[in-house]
Amino acid sequence: MQSLKHILLAEDNLEDIQLTLEALEGCRLANHVMVVRDGADALDYLYRRNRYKDRNDVQPMVIFLDIKMPKIDGVEVLRQIKADQHLRMIPVVMVTSSREQRDLLSSYQLGANSYVVKPIDFSQFVKAIQELGLYWAVLNELPLESK
Repeated sequence: MQSLKHILLAEDNLEDIQLTLEALEGCRLANHVMVVRDGADALDYLYRRNRYKDRNDVQPMVIFLDIKMPKIDGVEVLRQIKADQHLRMIPVVMVTSSREQRDLLSSYQLGANSYVVKPIDFSQFVKAIQELGLYWAVLNELPLESK
């Protein structure tokens, strides 16, 4: 049996990380969630650099990417992912508190697969994350070269 691919969560807010992990556990997703806290760490993880140089697992099945992160922001991370022929097929969901039209436009122009504004209400946040997790981990089909 093929092992489940993991989800990469790039988020700097500890509270949002905890809520996201709890929401995904709450909908019984068996996929592991790898958490990185800034854009530079996200890129290091994807390119197997620095502390991830010995990582030998497959690339994530989906990336949940915040926009406003330290070191390198999510829009630049998205730009680099979608410009790389080895990474561009990984779905990227922008999960952010930003309602700024320029963030939305640049995300889609760079190839984001989805743009979700984090609900402020706790129960709505949990529901949104659970729906994202179920869609991207269970329902979405990836091309063979991405599997």
